[in-house]
Amino acid sequence: MSVMAESERSTAAPAARPTLSRAARRERRDRVLRVALPVVVLVALILGWDAIVRAYAIPTYILPPPHLVAATLWSDWGTLMPSLVNTLTITLGALALATLGGVLIAIALTQSKIIEYSFFPIAVVLQVTPIVAIFPLINIYVENTYAKLLLCAWIVAFFPILSNTTLGLNSADRNLRDLYRLYGASRWQTLRYLQLPGAMPYFLGGLRIAGGLALIGAVVAEFVAGTAGVGTGLASRIIESGYRLMIPRLFAALVLISATGVVIYILLSILSNRILGKWHESALKSGSR
Repeated sequence: MSVMAESERSTAAPAARPTLSRAARRERRDRVLRVALPVVVLVALILGWDAIVRAYAIPTYILPPPHLVAATLWSDWGTLMPSLVNTLTITLGALALATLGGVLIAIALTQSKIIEYSFFPIAVVLQVTPIVAIFPLINIYVENTYAKLLLCAWIVAFFPILSNTTLGLNSADRNLRDLYRLYGASRWQTLRYLQLPGAMPYFLGGLRIAGGLALIGAVVAEFVAGTAGVGTGLASRIIESGYRLMIPRLFAALVLISATGVVIYILLSILSNRILGKWHESALKSGSR
């Protein structure tokens, strides 16, 4: 009997090894493709852009070639870098305030239906009203320029965190809620040990969305505010470059804004995977499922 068991184990082990190796190879291939394919597409777009400029002899004040944009980014770095820091400061400040405010208000909304029915529609109104329509009022009531820009970016970034976190807190399993109630758990204990962990994937999804929206809100606010001079953001550099027909610098500022948005999204995705990677299905590796 033991001989037969040993032979079965010896024949099953090699069969399991190829399965694991195939899963590892598939995971490695997916990881490479996830990085390589966007890079290939980006390079193809840049080469196509350069080919169009050369083929039609488009003037640089209409569409500069990619190498000129890269050269301008290098030569004007001393001008663009402070503007990037200012835009990034507003973006991160708005994201931090949106995260804090969104989570706290979401907790308050889920603890009382009266509070939810009373205040959630106001958050929806703020979300659906264009920021360019709200800014004239902000411009009247708020004197500090930095506070104006921060408030505009916060309004844009706030709602995804609030709505996602509220949805996550309300999505806790009803059976588990009944079990907590049966064992006499307080409202705080239910929130801490059941609702908040269950809402984490929803919150992190909203955070990834809010990161990009905070950057968009900061740039749009700078456009609408029309700030100029020293201590202004990348949107002001775009406006200034457009007025002076410095189109290569305009494109360089656009590249910095796009790169900043991509970096913010990647960092927030890494944070999400670090937090959810060991226990939530959305972040588990295919080989460990």
